[in-house]
Amino acid sequence: MKAQPEVRPEPTWPATLAILVILILQLTLLHRLTVGPNWLEPVLEVLILIPVTVRAPLRLRLRDEAGERRGLAIALLALINAANLVSLALLVRSLLAGSKASGVALIYDALKLWLTNIIVFGLWFWELDRGGLAARSQDVDLPPDFAFPQTITPGLAGPGWRPSFLDYLYVSFTNATAFSPTDTMPLSPWAKTLMAVEALISLLTIALVAARAVNILP
Repeated sequence: MKAQPEVRPEPTWPATLAILVILILQLTLLHRLTVGPNWLEPVLEVLILIPVTVRAPLRLRLRDEAGERRGLAIALLALINAANLVSLALLVRSLLAGSKASGVALIYDALKLWLTNIIVFGLWFWELDRGGLAARSQDVDLPPDFAFPQTITPGLAGPGWRPSFLDYLYVSFTNATAFSPTDTMPLSPWAKTLMAVEALISLLTIALVAARAVNILP
């Protein structure tokens, strides 16, 4: 009989906390940067987040990870990503149309969108790397999508080291600030695509929105 893979649970509370931070950032955006009231998108996201969080321990089972629970998690990230892109598009349109908002308010809005971009792509990396949370917890032999220094250089970490959510969030932060990989390299096509999209969004936010906001400071 084939031995069952060892299960090494990976905590999900850091990812849940990160999503709650996103909800706060969304709630504090100006109304002109949201479709409908500013509470609508966070409410929809909470409705998806609750079942994902409650059933999180069951996601250690591969059959559950490949089914409804993982589908809900991916749908939640897609919704957050789409909402952030819409808000960024509305902010850019507002700038091009000659917004009457103060430069300080525009900087704060751009910063909130930039931080949301970092968090949501960190969640994408964490959710999809090596087949997902359950596959990593059971040490399923799948090729990695990211080459972390600890996995390619012996002696940098102890045996059995695995990246945590904080590691993926750091990858997202460095990609959003350097507009390119730093110490961790993307290996798979989807990882390279996501990193390219994140860098492009970050570049647009910083170079266009933040620069324009500084120019109109009183």
